[in-house]
Amino acid sequence: MKDNNNIDVSIVIVCMNNLKNLYPCLDGIRKYTNISYETLVVAYLFSIENLQRLKTDYPWITIIESNEIRGFSENNNMALKKAKGKYCFILNDDTLIKEPAIDELATDIEKLPKDVAVISPKTVFKDGKIQSCGRPKMNWVTYILSYMGIWKEQKIKSKYTNKNGLFQSYTLVGASFLIKTAIFRQIGGFDEMYFFCPEDIALGCLLNNLGYKCYVDANVTIYHIEGSTGSKYICATKPAGIKGSIIFYAGKSKFKYLFLSLITFIITLAKLLYHKLKSNEKHDKNYYLYKSDINIIKCIFKDKTPKDVFIYFYNLIQNHE
Repeated sequence: MKDNNNIDVSIVIVCMNNLKNLYPCLDGIRKYTNISYETLVVAYLFSIENLQRLKTDYPWITIIESNEIRGFSENNNMALKKAKGKYCFILNDDTLIKEPAIDELATDIEKLPKDVAVISPKTVFKDGKIQSCGRPKMNWVTYILSYMGIWKEQKIKSKYTNKNGLFQSYTLVGASFLIKTAIFRQIGGFDEMYFFCPEDIALGCLLNNLGYKCYVDANVTIYHIEGSTGSKYICATKPAGIKGSIIFYAGKSKFKYLFLSLITFIITLAKLLYHKLKSNEKHDKNYYLYKSDINIIKCIFKDKTPKDVFIYFYNLIQNHE
């Protein structure tokens, strides 16, 4: 049953004025979900036209308007306050559901020990490559190696990754996961310090520190159709994400913060040259990566929050349109 006073799952989707992404995502939910659920769509910076179109085309969803600049964490937390379900299912708008994924994850978590707070599906990219099937422990060393392109979490062999069936993961991927609503509220939702990543890694690590566990069902698949690297907005989201990662992995150590900032600066210089050489035209993928590298270098040593960084570069993009 999809309409019931006792709601099993509150599906939460944040969408930044992109109906092309959102509509297939909503269609998959409606087609394949049979347990009782509500769908909360955070309409982030929507145009009046798109907002009215969404209301007309999908009258069964609950729309939460978000008309100020907010990050992924803040927008999801807005919906968390209104969620009525026993579980929250956090889902990116650029995902496709092609099976009863939500039903299966909700059934799974009911069978698992009480200290399991989260269960995730296997997420797969458009080309069939696995984005995530469990996530290992990560620290400042893996951050550096990952930013250099040497360490790839998808290829790491550990007890937390790439196993069959139900198994324990250390943390989670923010694109798609089911979490117990009471626990999510107890910890205050996503940490709003992190504007565009690593809010998902931070959430998983916090849960572990509090004695909870994250699980994965490798038999459940959701498709993640990423397209942000070809967008001009990566020039704002990437610097904000890098700033957030440095803050997270440095923890309370000022020395580690300065060290990670310096290493990131050096690696970004190399990336900048590479993306500049690879760019063939003004608005191709490598051009936007090159511009985002410049913006990372501009903000890396400034005492700004990830949100401050995003707002600054976002406004520059808007002013140059």
